[in-house]
Amino acid sequence: MSDTPDAEKEGVAGFMARAKEQAGDRTRETVNERIVRPFEHGFSDFAGNAMSEGRLFTIADAVGDYQKNDIDVTDTTCEYCAVGCRFDVLTKDGEFLGTQPNPENAPINGISTCVKGKFAHGYTNSDDRLTQPLVKEGGEFREASWDEALSRVAEEMGAIVEEHSPDALGLVASSKATNEDNYVMQRFAREVIGTNNIDNCNRLCHSSTVSGLSSTFGFGAASVGMEALEETDCYLLTGSNTTEAHPVLATRIKQNVKDQDADLLVFDPRKTQIAEHADQYSRINAGYDNTWLNGLTRYIIENDLHDEAFIAERTTGFDEVRESVEKFTPEFVEEKAGLPPEELKSAAETITSADSCVFGWTLGLTEHAHGTENIYAMANLALVTGHIGGPKSGVSPFRGQNNVQGGGGDMGPLPNNFPGYQPVTDDDNREKFADAYDMDPEELPDQEGYRITDMFLAATKGDIRGLFIQGENSLISEPNIAHAKEAVEELDFLAVQDIFLTDTAEHADVVLPATASLESNGTYTSSTRHVQLVKRAVDPIGNAKPDWKITQELAARFGYDWGYSHPSDIMDEISSVVPIYGGVTHERLETLDDGEGLQWPVWDMDHPGTPYTYEEQFQTPDGLAHMHPADTVDPSETPDEEYPLVMTSGRVLYQYHTGTMTFRDEGIMSYSDKSFVEIHPETAEEYGISNEDTLEITSRHGETRAMAQITNRPSPGEVFMPMHYLDGGANNLTKEEPLDGPARTPEYKVTDVRIGVAGAGASASAASASSVEREDRAAKSDD
Repeated sequence: MSDTPDAEKEGVAGFMARAKEQAGDRTRETVNERIVRPFEHGFSDFAGNAMSEGRLFTIADAVGDYQKNDIDVTDTTCEYCAVGCRFDVLTKDGEFLGTQPNPENAPINGISTCVKGKFAHGYTNSDDRLTQPLVKEGGEFREASWDEALSRVAEEMGAIVEEHSPDALGLVASSKATNEDNYVMQRFAREVIGTNNIDNCNRLCHSSTVSGLSSTFGFGAASVGMEALEETDCYLLTGSNTTEAHPVLATRIKQNVKDQDADLLVFDPRKTQIAEHADQYSRINAGYDNTWLNGLTRYIIENDLHDEAFIAERTTGFDEVRESVEKFTPEFVEEKAGLPPEELKSAAETITSADSCVFGWTLGLTEHAHGTENIYAMANLALVTGHIGGPKSGVSPFRGQNNVQGGGGDMGPLPNNFPGYQPVTDDDNREKFADAYDMDPEELPDQEGYRITDMFLAATKGDIRGLFIQGENSLISEPNIAHAKEAVEELDFLAVQDIFLTDTAEHADVVLPATASLESNGTYTSSTRHVQLVKRAVDPIGNAKPDWKITQELAARFGYDWGYSHPSDIMDEISSVVPIYGGVTHERLETLDDGEGLQWPVWDMDHPGTPYTYEEQFQTPDGLAHMHPADTVDPSETPDEEYPLVMTSGRVLYQYHTGTMTFRDEGIMSYSDKSFVEIHPETAEEYGISNEDTLEITSRHGETRAMAQITNRPSPGEVFMPMHYLDGGANNLTKEEPLDGPARTPEYKVTDVRIGVAGAGASASAASASSVEREDRAAKSDD
C-alpha cells in the first residue's frame, strides 16, 4: 500500500487512489479513457462511502477485459428526476456494466449527472424483479401466463362496467413510464372502458402548477429552458430542496451565482443546502406562501417598482390583483408568514432591479389545500415585474419524477384533458379524438372524471369498485396511508402493473410485470419541455413486457385492434392529435445533430422547437396573461394545545419517490436506509429530546415512530420528515382532505403534530446517525 497519509486520501481523491491500488496493474488505458476519467470528473462523495472501495474499478476492469468494439453503448435518458439528463449505458452480452457521460448528446446536463444517475441502476437486475404475471387465489399469489392474467383483468373490469358503470372503475397512469405508455393508457380508459377516471402522480405534486399556470399563461409548464437557469441575473426559489431533489440544476444555479454574481433569493421554512448559497435566505412559516408572495407584489406596486408598460400591454386582471393584495402589508406578512419587512423590501428591490429573473419552485409551493392560489400569486409576481417571455426570465417549476411533465400531463392521463391539454368537455375535441380512434364521438365520455385522491375517497364510499394502477405505489404516495389502505381493501378488484411487488401490488388480485427504463423504448419530456428518446439498453427480464404492449394486449381482450408495432408508431399518432407535439417523431429525434433536442411546442416538422415561451403573446384565446387574485391566508390546519408543532415533508438526496427503485440499491441504502425526523435544537430542548431518540409522532390523522435528528434545518416549532417510507414516513400523518379546489391536490406540507420520546425499549424505523451524517455531507458536495 502507498505511504500517503490518510489526511491526503479523503474524499474523491482518496477514493480514487485507494481504488486504483486495489485494481492494480489490471487497469488498462481503455478503462481510463472510457470509464474512469468520465467518472473522475465531478465524482461525488457517495462513491467513497456507499460503494466498497474498488467496486468502481471492478466495473472498469470488466469493461477493460473487452475491446472497445465489444461493448454495446446505448444513449438514453435518465429514469429519475425530470431534469432530463442523458448518458450512455454500457452493456456486454445483455449485462449492464455502467454509465458514462456523452455531452454531445446531452443538451441539458452535458457531462453532469447526480449520484442516482451515476450509480442507481442496479434495481433493473434485482432478484425480486417481477418476471411473470401473478394471480391471487385464496389470498396467495401464484404465477400465471399472460393470457390467463390479462383475461382475468378483462373479465373483472368488464363485470364492474356491466354491473355498475364505466365510471365505477379508476385508472392510475405512471409518470415514470414513457410518453407512449401514458398515451395508450389514456386511450384505453376513454375508448375501451369509456371513462375519464384516469389520473397520475402529477395530481399529488404539480397539478397545482398546471392548474395555476395554464389558466394564467396558457401552458401548464416551465416558460424557460436551461439558458435561463444557467445565465439569468436573479433567482427566486421557494419550496425547493434543489440540491437534493434536482442536483444537476442546483449545480448550474450555484455556478451562475458564483461565476456571474447572479442574485439568489431563497424562501423556505427549512434551511436546505441551496439556501447556504443564497444572497438572501428568508425563513418563512410553513403554509403561508401565498401571504409573503402577495406581500412582495403589494410592495412592488405600492413603491412603483412594477412594469407598467408590460402590465398594460400584455395582461388582464391587474386592478383586481392590486386590490386583493392590499391587506398584505409588511406588518401583516411578518405576523403571518414570519418574513421581516426589511427582508421583504430587499427581495422586492433585488427582483425588480434585475435585468432578468427566474421564479423556481417545487412541491413546497404546490402541495397545499390552496396550492393553485400559491401558483396564481407566483405568476402575478412574475407578471407585475415583467420577468416572463424572455430567454432568461420566466417561471420554472422543477418536476420530480422523470416523465411527470410528458407522461403525467402532456399525454393526457388526466380526468379533465385529452393529450395536449385539450379539455374533454369540448365537443370539437371529442370529435377530433373520436375520428382518430375511428369511433362515434357520442361514445367518448363527456364529463370530467375522478382525480386520484378522489378515487380513493370514492372507493371508501363504494362509488369506485375497481382500480388499475400502473407504476405507482399509491399506498405510500397517497396522503394518510391508513385511509389509502382502507380504500384498497374496499375494492372489488385491483390490478397493478409494475416492476416490483410493491406495497400496493401486495393487495392486488392480478399483478402484471412491466419493463424497467433500461429495458424500454420511447420518449420522456423534461421539466424544460425537452422531448428526448429513451432506448432499450438491455433485454426485458424474464417475461416482463413494455407498458404500452400490455395495455394494447388488454385492449385486444375487449375487441380493440390498435396495431402498434413499436413506440414510434404511437408517437406518430400523438403528433397527429397533439398540436404541441406536431413536429415530434422518433426519426426526427434520432437524427438531430445540433445537440439541443426538441422543446415543445413543436408545431410541425419544420418547426425548430421553442426554447422559451410567451415572447410575443401568451397561449390564451386573447393572447394576454390572465392575472387571478389569490388572497387565502391560513393553511388548512393550525397548531393548538394538543398538536402544537407543524410537520412538513419532502425528499432526500439518496431516495426516489416511494423507493421502488432506490430501496434495491445497497449503496443508496447505506446512506439513507430509513426514516427520521428533523427537530430544531430549541424544540428538542423544550421536549427533552436527545439526538437519536426514538420518537412517537402523532397527528390528527395517524401516528408513526422515527429517530430524532437535531439540526438547525427546520424552524423552531416545526419538524421535517421524508415522504419515501412506509415505516416512519410522513404520509402516516398527512390527511386525505381537504383538497385544493381546482387541482384537487392534498395538503402534504402542513400537518399539525405532537411528539414525545417513545417508551423504554421502543425502536424506531429510522436511519442511523452515520447515515444521516453522510447524507448531509453529500448534499453539500457538488455533482
